[in-house]
Amino acid sequence: MSALLRRKVQHDAAQPGHDCPLCPRLVAFREEWRAREPGWHNAPVPAFGPSNARLMIVGLAPGLRGANRTGRPFTGDYAGDLLYATLAEFGFAHGHYRATPDDGLALDDGIIVNAVRCVPPQNKPTGVEIAACRPFLTGQIDALPQLSAVVALGRIAHESVVRALGGKPGRVPFGHGAEHDIDRVRLFDSYHCSRYNTNTRVLTPEMFRAVFQRVRAFLDSKA
Repeated sequence: MSALLRRKVQHDAAQPGHDCPLCPRLVAFREEWRAREPGWHNAPVPAFGPSNARLMIVGLAPGLRGANRTGRPFTGDYAGDLLYATLAEFGFAHGHYRATPDDGLALDDGIIVNAVRCVPPQNKPTGVEIAACRPFLTGQIDALPQLSAVVALGRIAHESVVRALGGKPGRVPFGHGAEHDIDRVRLFDSYHCSRYNTNTRVLTPEMFRAVFQRVRAFLDSKA
């Protein structure tokens, strides 16, 4: 297989099509918002970052007025403010985040993807939908030959990553600040950087930065 064909196969395995039909409830929700907001992305949101990344950040799903609108993970909602500022602080991003996909922001050695690629009603995907989308997460992992670290934002992302890596969530419990070695990567857990979690102080900026500080030290130790 040629290198070009191999990259195409990896891309197809990692990214659902624009009109992915796998989840009827999400398809209906997507079509509703395409009719209401035809200028929005309103489609599965692709990963954002370079293919040679050693770090992958996994969120839950696109926000309705965030990534579902803009087409870039964590772009256009509050969670992106904290995430991208933290990535820049620890050398995983450069440029200025302005909550639009054309702001010129770029990631360095990191890639962001969601466990579920389409926006779910009330930001709550079902177990069936999470499982249906997991092959794309597995495909994304397979498409990153240098992957060494994963940050899972929240329990659902954690469990989906564990399953995608061939592990069993019951043996790899989620906990903010926890670290797990699975297959070829180290998994770092964090509470999701949502507005609710930060407003209620379930997650503080200091707690979030501490996770990425450990990620940076881990990757630097492997350089």
